[in-house]
Amino acid sequence: MSPLPPLKALQAFDALGRTGSLARAAADLGVTPGAIGQQLRKLEEAVKARLVEHDGRALRLTPLGATYHAQVRQGFAAFADAAATLRDANADIIVLSCLTTVLGKWIGRRMRDWTELDAQARISLVGSDAEPDLAQGGADLRIYYGGRLHPPHRTELFTDHIVPVCAPALIAGQRLSGPAEILRFPLLHIAWNPRFGANPGWAEWGRLIGAKPPPANLTYGLSGSAIDAALAGQGVVLGQLAFIGPELESGRLVIPFDLRLPLPEPYYLAWNPDSLKKPGARAFHRWLLGEGRAQGLASAPPL
Repeated sequence: MSPLPPLKALQAFDALGRTGSLARAAADLGVTPGAIGQQLRKLEEAVKARLVEHDGRALRLTPLGATYHAQVRQGFAAFADAAATLRDANADIIVLSCLTTVLGKWIGRRMRDWTELDAQARISLVGSDAEPDLAQGGADLRIYYGGRLHPPHRTELFTDHIVPVCAPALIAGQRLSGPAEILRFPLLHIAWNPRFGANPGWAEWGRLIGAKPPPANLTYGLSGSAIDAALAGQGVVLGQLAFIGPELESGRLVIPFDLRLPLPEPYYLAWNPDSLKKPGARAFHRWLLGEGRAQGLASAPPL
């Protein structure tokens, strides 16, 4: 089987056939006429046939070149049809971007509730710590933390709280006379990305109870990783309540003393207004806001 001609050479040849002029072909592709001529020579070398000829100062297709161009044109038309098919297939997909742990430990766990409400809407969940440009189609909606970003269309979703949690086996058989007793167990620390600001840790929780915690035994860069370590019995972590609901319900994690600290800033939901025109997008937007309100109530200290 003969190798396929270079794609750039075929594009230059197609442009010449469509526009009928070397200069117009160059303008169509945004290159110089010399670059078009070079690609045409590469194409003729690849197919071992004369496809273009000079007609005075102009360049035109040979009869064989015209026949070949008709087939090449069909090929590029097929490429365009394939691209349109992909665009149409993705046109109705609602892309929700979230911080990695927010996706894995919070909203991703709730999506079954959404699908039971509206199975027709097509949702794509993307976990990323990079903030997408909603205006340029980077995503349709974004759940993010803190107020440093100010998208034109956003609303507060909920404020989360942290609380000390651990695997029940870690404190089994131990008599804890007060909150300060927690500090004698291995402490797991979460070091946030500096762009999110300072997160409350063991020092702040210690001030809440009037004690000075020792240095943390292990430090993690992601809240989800620290929570997983607590699940494995490695120590006590100040876990965000939004991220540990199922583990508390199942008893895989327990709260020795329910003394909660709020995060310094809330989570927000931002969106591209044009994206709300997608099928099911407005309903999904309302559902996300409802889930945020419910989480805010669940995370707040008990009355």
